[in-house]
Amino acid sequence: MFDVIVIGGGPSGLMASASAGMHGAKVLLLDKGNKLGRKLAISGGGRCNVTNNKELAELIQFIPGNGRFLHSVFATFNNQDIIRFFEDLGIALKEEDNGRMFPVSNSAKDVVQALLQKVRSVNVQINTDTAVKSVRYRDGIVVGVEGLNGEYWECKSVVVATGGKSVPHTGSTGDGYVWAEVAGHTITELFPTEVPITSDESLIQSKQLQGLSLRDVSLSVLNLKGKPVITHRGDMIFTHFGFSGPIALRCSQFVIKQQKKTGELQIPVAIDLFPDRSIGNIEQELQKLRKEHPKRSVTNLLKGWIPERLIPVLYQRIGVDTDLLAANLSNEQLRQLAISFKQFTLHANGTLPLEKAFVTGGGVHVKEVNPKTMGSKRMQGLYFCGEVLDIHGYTGGYNITAALCTGYVAGKNAAEKNQ
Repeated sequence: MFDVIVIGGGPSGLMASASAGMHGAKVLLLDKGNKLGRKLAISGGGRCNVTNNKELAELIQFIPGNGRFLHSVFATFNNQDIIRFFEDLGIALKEEDNGRMFPVSNSAKDVVQALLQKVRSVNVQINTDTAVKSVRYRDGIVVGVEGLNGEYWECKSVVVATGGKSVPHTGSTGDGYVWAEVAGHTITELFPTEVPITSDESLIQSKQLQGLSLRDVSLSVLNLKGKPVITHRGDMIFTHFGFSGPIALRCSQFVIKQQKKTGELQIPVAIDLFPDRSIGNIEQELQKLRKEHPKRSVTNLLKGWIPERLIPVLYQRIGVDTDLLAANLSNEQLRQLAISFKQFTLHANGTLPLEKAFVTGGGVHVKEVNPKTMGSKRMQGLYFCGEVLDIHGYTGGYNITAALCTGYVAGKNAAEKNQ
């Protein structure tokens, strides 16, 4: 008989196991793979972005998928506790751009090994290559876990830490949703987040812009009235199927949400090439250039100002011949050019599928989980943590923060329930 069984050996499951063991429970950790912490090992490009050092209010803003649910979780264990936790394990951390925290060694393996060492030090029994068939319930209470090969383990509490459905090669294949549903939980609709955006516009399909990177621009997802639903600033890249890069990934979930909200397949997205400048300011600069270089072609006029491959695209949009001399550009054409710099609009028709996403949107409905304990409101002795929940943030250490913090709280409360 175990006090706590944790299912899933990713970031949240490892932390839940460590936490339950630290709080005096007899713990069994089950994972269907042959290796624990696989998702952790590839996070942050193999460097492991363990958390983000932002203030809690701002941290929650960067978790647009039910981030407010985490207020109670963070009251028990938050990003600063994550930093202390790893530093106590001998993992020195450093802060990089936008608050991202990495190990000084730049090695995700160091983080995984330290976490595994902590799990073992609190006497957690680890069974890898052990797939779970079901979580057993009786009279509204968790009683045990059944393995796929007929094994059965009795327990007082179960922590489901099986992840979502993104990055399936790490073992995240949505197993936990079924056990949650059997316990009476609602699984909100799953969708990909932090994933490249797709477009079937001829400009994209022709691969005219494929491989073009844009630095420090803004990308907005627009509603049907042309107003921004969300705007993110940073870098992006055009691909053969649409656009990718940090700000495209952050905007991706809003493309899907707009499709669901409006029923429209084509969702307008706008690129602002000069986020710090107004249309009027750009227009004045263009007029100055025209006056100083009247005999230049309009193509040469803009070289060095915007990426060269964009020039013919923007001119085509406003109906200007690229061989036209600058002196012959009308004031109205200059104004339209300035507008196109600020509002280069394309249409997205969706995103790459969930399997290609960094993060899963949707999951176990958070209203059915106690935010102070991570315990189920439907089944006594059942706890959830990590990406199996309907909580999703941007890349940059926010999802792993949610996973580690919910893992710690779930493990702690699952352990203390039995004391």
